[in-house]
Amino acid sequence: MYIRIVGYGHPDAVALDREVQAEYVERYGEGDTTPVDAAQFDPPHGIYLIAYDPDGTPLASGGWRGRDSGEEGYADGDAEVKRMFVVRAARGRGLARLVLAALEDSARAAGRRRMIMETGTRQPEAIELYTSSGYTPVPKFGVYRCHEDSRCFGKALAGDGEGRGADRDPGRTPAVGAP
Repeated sequence: MYIRIVGYGHPDAVALDREVQAEYVERYGEGDTTPVDAAQFDPPHGIYLIAYDPDGTPLASGGWRGRDSGEEGYADGDAEVKRMFVVRAARGRGLARLVLAALEDSARAAGRRRMIMETGTRQPEAIELYTSSGYTPVPKFGVYRCHEDSRCFGKALAGDGEGRGADRDPGRTPAVGAP
């Protein structure tokens, strides 16, 4: 398994986004209506990752986009996690945890101070992933901040010179395996 940085408009990213949107429809009755601009995931202001199996099949995705104060619920230095997804056939193998760790490393290297994310009560496995990875509840933000089943979490990232990945190039993510 390996992880690649791709553009949000990459064909594999588009295909995985269609799958995650279909899953949102199954769980919530509609897709995610949060405005997303592909350029928000371009380094150094964001990043989009895809985990592939050795034969090149995309298995998981996730990205972060820089957010700052001025928008309700965001603080300067935030990195918002978006489109974390693992295809059904690959679930339970730790891929989401690997992608999340790579996202945290790249956000930290880009100088972001806090990772934040929003999910819903109909995604208990997502809530478990984030809470078991050190995320704690934060005030609601974003499009769904007024929805009762919305849950927002955050995690402080180590500052410069502290923690994993502080010296990494923000446009590079650790390879997991080889392409």
